Amino acid sequence: MTAIRELLLSRIRDVADYPEPGVMFKDITPLLADPAAFTALTDALAEIAERCGATKVVGLEARGFILGAPVAVRAGLGFIPVRKAGKLPGATLAQAYDLEYGSAEIEVHAEDLTGGDRVLIVDDVLATGGTAEASAQLIRRAGADVAGLAVLMELGFLNGRGRLEPALNGAPLEALLTV
Repeated sequence: MTAIRELLLSRIRDVADYPEPGVMFKDITPLLADPAAFTALTDALAEIAERCGATKVVGLEARGFILGAPVAVRAGLGFIPVRKAGKLPGATLAQAYDLEYGSAEIEVHAEDLTGGDRVLIVDDVLATGGTAEASAQLIRRAGADVAGLAVLMELGFLNGRGRLEPALNGAPLEALLTV
């Protein structure tokens, strides 16, 4: 796993002062552009899906779609997008959550998850944990179980893990990288 971590880290570009002064943005687009790195990432996340017994993968808008869809294909599972409010046609379940400055809402198609589903939530970055926490609540409201949360990178200094652990209710939280 050390070689994979080194490969992934080597393909993540730091962008200073983006999106605002004082922020060091972690740009994953070079990783996505490198077939070996993207394949290694997909394989590692698919292994997590298999290990936690997932039956579906949920990807969080928008980079969670890029990572979650190939993970679902690799693991032989269905993929469910969790979108910002108002982006899905048809009947949806919605979950509001608080942001640092304001609030937001996410949605999932009501019929895409069932009581027998075990769902792995996939995203690129775990920051404060608000979106992932809301996703876990939404998945449970749809009648499914949260099998775990897998992210490429955890920003440890923002303490999202502490916020999420109660919402995960014992399901594993796995970050391939912690910065």
